[in-house]
Amino acid sequence: MPPSIVVVGSSNTDMVVKSDRLPGPGETVTGGEFAMVPGGKGANQAVAAARLGADVTFVAKVGDDVFGSQAIEGYRRDGIRTDFILRDPEHATGVALILVDSSGENLISVASGANHALAPADVDAAAERIRAADLVMLQLEIPLETVAWAAAIAHQAGVRVMLDPAPAPDGPLDAALLSQTTYITPNEGEAARLTGVEVTDERSARDAAGHLLLAGARHVIITMGPKGAFVVGPQVTALLPAPEVEAVDSTAAGDAFNGGLAVALAEGAAIDEAVRRANLVAALSVTRLGAQTSLPTAEELRQFQCS
Repeated sequence: MPPSIVVVGSSNTDMVVKSDRLPGPGETVTGGEFAMVPGGKGANQAVAAARLGADVTFVAKVGDDVFGSQAIEGYRRDGIRTDFILRDPEHATGVALILVDSSGENLISVASGANHALAPADVDAAAERIRAADLVMLQLEIPLETVAWAAAIAHQAGVRVMLDPAPAPDGPLDAALLSQTTYITPNEGEAARLTGVEVTDERSARDAAGHLLLAGARHVIITMGPKGAFVVGPQVTALLPAPEVEAVDSTAAGDAFNGGLAVALAEGAAIDEAVRRANLVAALSVTRLGAQTSLPTAEELRQFQCS
C-alpha cells in the first residue's frame, strides 16, 4: 500500500520567461522563451510526492477561474485527491511570474490570490484525512494561522509534520509551531532569516540548525543547493552531498527535494537515507525547465540512479 501524505498549501499558475541573463532594476532583457505551467509550493510538493508513488491529498484554495480549473484537472491527472481543493469566487487563482537565466538561477514574484484565503476552517474539513495520514506537508505560502492549525491537527493525532518554511519570515517562527514540527527543511537563505545565522558552509549550517532545534524542531534539514543537504536529528548529523548535474532551471528544486524526502520518510526510510533520495530527486528536477513539469516519476528516478 502506498504511503498516505496530506499536503496543505498553495496552488499557483507559473508564467516563466527564460533568457540569457536576469534583468537588473529598470532593465529590459529581450529574446526570452515563455512557458505557462502549474506551480505553487504546495501544489509542486503534492505533485512531486504523487509522481513518486504516494497517495496524496491536497488541501488548497483556487479561484473560480480558468487557471483554477486547469490546476485541478492537472492534479487529477497525477492521481492527487482533490476533494478538499476549494473554489473561491472572490479571489483569483495565485499567479507567479518567474524569470530564469541560462545558468538556472531565477527571480520570482507571486500574486497570492486565493491562497491567502485558505482558512483554518477549510482545513477542518480535511481533519480526518490528516489524522489518518503517514505524514503532513506544509509551507508558508498560505496564512500562518492555517499552517499552525494543520500542524496542530496532525501533531495531536501523532502524525509527522514536515514544514518547508518558504517564503521565510524575517525572524523566528512561533515556538508552538516548531514544537509540532517533526522535520523543518529551510534552504540556506531561509535558515538565515529564521535564525540570524548566515549559512555559507557546514559549520554555519550546524549553528543555524542548532537554533531551530532549541526552538522546538526535532529534525532540521538545510538544503544547500549543489552542496547537498545538512541534516541534524537525534540519530544523525551530516552534510549529505548532492549528485553533480548540469542545471537548467532551479525553480522547483526545493519542492522536488521535499516531495522526495516526504515519500521516503513515509515509506519508512531512515532520515539519512531519505535525504539522500531527496537529493537525487532535486538534482534530476533542475535538469528540466519549469516547476511541476520538472518533477520526476518514480521510474525516471530509478533510471537516473542507474545512469
